Amino acid sequence: MSLAAVVLAIVIAALLAVDFAVFARGRVPTLRESAAWSVVWLALALVFGAVLWLWQGGAAGGEYYAGYLLERSLSLDNVFVFAVILSYFAVPPGVQAKVLSWGIALALALRLVFIVAGAALIHAFDATFYVFGALLLYTAYKLARHDEAKVDPAHNPALRLMRRVAPNASPLLAVFVVIATTDLIFAIDSIPAIFAVTQDPFIVFAANAFAMLGLRALYFLLAGMVDRFAYLSTGLAVILAFIGAKMLAIDIWHVPIWLSLGVIAAVLGASAALSVSSPPRSGRPAS
Repeated sequence: MSLAAVVLAIVIAALLAVDFAVFARGRVPTLRESAAWSVVWLALALVFGAVLWLWQGGAAGGEYYAGYLLERSLSLDNVFVFAVILSYFAVPPGVQAKVLSWGIALALALRLVFIVAGAALIHAFDATFYVFGALLLYTAYKLARHDEAKVDPAHNPALRLMRRVAPNASPLLAVFVVIATTDLIFAIDSIPAIFAVTQDPFIVFAANAFAMLGLRALYFLLAGMVDRFAYLSTGLAVILAFIGAKMLAIDIWHVPIWLSLGVIAAVLGASAALSVSSPPRSGRPAS
């Protein structure tokens, strides 16, 4: 493991510790507090990108910013899934921050394994890039048709295995397991997508880590406004379709980082603007 990777791991661990110390204390964060911390996490992510830019050059910095924006946009869907899981387990509001903090930490560890495996596959088999591209196009098609699989915590394989192996495990442990393992479903889409932006595992993990660090604050900021995101799935479908096509065309045209960053930002901004301007819908929107 390189020195840079060790430093990054220490920084992420320290930030997770801050998140635990501030929010995992058995209380419900206020809307203002969640908004303020969402800005803090965003600022830290941008500062890290600036440091990377100065340290490794504009190419690495651009890849990180594009990857972070991609992962951040895809992670918005996690907010809705967290709401489903916490509602299913009837987690008390005062405990939700603690549950989310631990669940996100475990999810981040599992994503690291996924990233290492993905990098190894791409290095060993060139065809992996095309498989990832086809997977993203299929996912985009399902999102555009609103055919996404519904999240049902009761059928989570890890939860069912845990209940057989440790039937006396605490309910909170069950919630941690479901949040972390359900996140892997999203990682199947997001990790291949970011490998289209960069094949550097360090940058891939950094973008994922900083995108996920702010998920807890984002949840309490947006969970009460899920009906306002009418065009989220449509926007994510366009982004995934673009990234999938980019991966499939890698031998024909290498899409510049600035263009990838611009497309992701434009699509995300357009879907947000359309959602804000449209009337709210009851329940999670079908987009």
